[in-house]
Amino acid sequence: MDDRKDGLSAGPVVPPPNPSGLSASLERNITALQKRREDEAARATREEKVAEAITGFTGSMRFVYLHLVLYGGWILVNLGILPVIPAFDPSFVMLAMIASVEAIFLSTFVLISQNRTAAAQDKRADLDLQISLLAEHELTKLAEMVAEIREHLGIRTAVDREVPEVTRNVAPEAVMDAIEKQENSRSS
Repeated sequence: MDDRKDGLSAGPVVPPPNPSGLSASLERNITALQKRREDEAARATREEKVAEAITGFTGSMRFVYLHLVLYGGWILVNLGILPVIPAFDPSFVMLAMIASVEAIFLSTFVLISQNRTAAAQDKRADLDLQISLLAEHELTKLAEMVAEIREHLGIRTAVDREVPEVTRNVAPEAVMDAIEKQENSRSS
């Protein structure tokens, strides 16, 4: 039962769009991005693939369970709690050494994977920047055309004073310089 006095429901007036109705250009973009990622994965060197596989495994719960069993068993045996095997490392020096060497190699594999991920993210960031710059340029041109149409038709609006600012081209290098200048002034 509806508790609103006007008899209208509190839900949206227009039903949400059907998610299965993606536009052809959106489907093409999704397919292109998937293909690009598959191509990048295929171009990875053998070393990168090995590092990714190791990092993928070491970042899983199977790795945690394996370590619980191995290190837990090692500790239980050497504390004498699990007398199935005689103690072979009662001071745990070997365990510490093995864990240290393992940590060195695992951190190296993680860094290799992170470097590869960072390179892919840099490419995507460059693409995002290029698309944003193109969109900014196209919007500026559209604003110029609308301003000219407005001027030709003699239309006056409350935002007329903003038209010169909206129709100015943005120089990305000037924006970057301003950002760097502001960051440098904050750190000083």
